[in-house]
Amino acid sequence: MNKIGITMGDPAGIGPEVVCKALNVMSAEERAGVLVIGDQLFMNRARDLIDADFHFSTDATPPKGAVPLLQVDAPNAKDIRDGEIQPDAGEAACRCVKKAVDLALAGEIDVVCTASLHKTALRDAGYNLSGHAGLLKLFTGVKKNFAVLAGPKLSVIHVSTHVSLADAAKYCTTETVLETIRVANEHVKTTGIAKPRVAVAGLNPHCGENGHYGSEDDDYVVPAVAAAREEGIDTYGPIPGDLVFEQAIAGRYDIVVAQYHDQGHIPAKLIGGHECVNITAGLPILRTSVDHGTAFDIAWKGVADPGNMQAAIAMARKMKPIKQA
Repeated sequence: MNKIGITMGDPAGIGPEVVCKALNVMSAEERAGVLVIGDQLFMNRARDLIDADFHFSTDATPPKGAVPLLQVDAPNAKDIRDGEIQPDAGEAACRCVKKAVDLALAGEIDVVCTASLHKTALRDAGYNLSGHAGLLKLFTGVKKNFAVLAGPKLSVIHVSTHVSLADAAKYCTTETVLETIRVANEHVKTTGIAKPRVAVAGLNPHCGENGHYGSEDDDYVVPAVAAAREEGIDTYGPIPGDLVFEQAIAGRYDIVVAQYHDQGHIPAKLIGGHECVNITAGLPILRTSVDHGTAFDIAWKGVADPGNMQAAIAMARKMKPIKQA
């Protein structure tokens, strides 16, 4: 069983609550395979909020039934207010991610599973980064990582994510599409599929219709798919966006390479719902995450839905270790 490091997320949000709710329905054996990374002040408070039947332990050898917790101090913890954007809360979330990455790189945990943080709180804490993706690049030293959304019926990976639609078209080059196909192939292998089937969505309607609606698919996507196939990757495309996701849901492909954020996010979230998990590919470690935000409007009220955290933990539990070169 994988050893999973779960970060508490922004302590002003719903992270501690959904983590505790997910832990509360685990067996003692499952809890023993988890390490919560966060500030005990907030984790104990969340445990009490939901009247959980477990307790946290910071002991090197926790008592049977206890949930192991690695204490990461939140700055000015007692001054952090519920449901508000605060630099100290952003710093606390960042420290948890840093510790989790360090443990994963050292082989002390197998998978990092993150609760949500707030991008503005992170920036206010001095990190001009795009949330978890930026932190993971910083702490692992990679130049680029890739957003994967994975659900029971559909998994997608993106050539570009948080850029404008106009800029997304510029990201569609043979090099970027081929790189994404390669990462998609390696990611699917971590889920236990030895020979992944990778579909590539077209950028333009009808894949450009022989240049009538744009030439990018013929100029860049077709050569990328051909190059991937020459490398032995079972790749198909380009396939029109209004068809490829339906085919993947029917079981024809294991993952779809989407060209831009909404092309992949909309079908993945629509089909996957609370079971749609955020995964970061292209890292030297494994990382899953909830696919929702900090939900400050309902933070610390005991009403947060833990379903997505449970799905992220379940995905982390079944992933296979990355084979290092």
